[in-house]
Amino acid sequence: MISKIENIKKEVAKVVVGQEKMIDSLLIALLCEGHILIEGVPGLAKTTTVNALSKALGLNFKRAQFTPDLLPSDILGAEIYDPQNNQFKIKKGPIFTNLLLADEINRAPAKVQSALLEVMQEKQVTLGDTTFKLDPPFFVMATQNPVEQEGVYQLPEAQLDRFMLKLVVDYNTKTEELEIARRISSGEFEAISAVLTSEDLDTLKKEIASIHVDAEVEEYMIELVNATRNPSDYGLDEIKDFIQFGASPRVSIDMFKAVKAMAFMRGKDFVTPVDVAYIAKELMRHRIVLTYEAEAEGVTTDELIQKVLETVAIP
Repeated sequence: MISKIENIKKEVAKVVVGQEKMIDSLLIALLCEGHILIEGVPGLAKTTTVNALSKALGLNFKRAQFTPDLLPSDILGAEIYDPQNNQFKIKKGPIFTNLLLADEINRAPAKVQSALLEVMQEKQVTLGDTTFKLDPPFFVMATQNPVEQEGVYQLPEAQLDRFMLKLVVDYNTKTEELEIARRISSGEFEAISAVLTSEDLDTLKKEIASIHVDAEVEEYMIELVNATRNPSDYGLDEIKDFIQFGASPRVSIDMFKAVKAMAFMRGKDFVTPVDVAYIAKELMRHRIVLTYEAEAEGVTTDELIQKVLETVAIP
């Protein structure tokens, strides 16, 4: 089934140039039934990528632009009174889809953010007296712009923890940007074909669940997470004053799932520490709370995670 993964990537590559890490991360989150938060400046093909992915997977896709005046009902839906029939009817919101792009999630107020995050966790929506289960798969890709400071509502740590991965997207290379400009100016884009069925997706998930993880690698992952909570136990006194709260238990759960998907996508039936290192920052960067001292000195969570990866003994 690994050829299915390559087929998906080939289809997405018809309209997206580069951004391999973003495509890999989206696939990992989707295969592990998680959600992803992507941070990057505008124009880095975030919307294009998730739209292309939905077409390659034959799934429904909707996009919701978050704004300060948004209401929870704008995302979830609401009961609407029908005067002709003298009754209320349900109008479903954009949340009823397979792949939802929550664009600029930090622009919406807390009520809207919490409504979305509740659905992400429960995979169901209650409108009036009726509860609707969302059709699987249900996958949220939320974006936020790191440049904007005005009119934004930062996601609290407890809500950030709901996202399996946080990806920081950088600019394309000069060669890739040249290719993008040429394609767009000439309109040379191929149509994307669906290369996966829902049955194939279920089969992929079962195969990923059967990927072998050695006990030493499992212990290594737990040590990485614990090192962010108790850095002094690992000789990391240099970073202990920079961490207010270490990674949450959800990191361990998500890491055990994500590394299996990572190994599978690389065509292996077992997990290695390389798979762990490849995805560690995406799993932990939004789940470590820095101290004021760290922020004052410009220390980032990525730098701290890198120190942990360099220090904890590899099995």
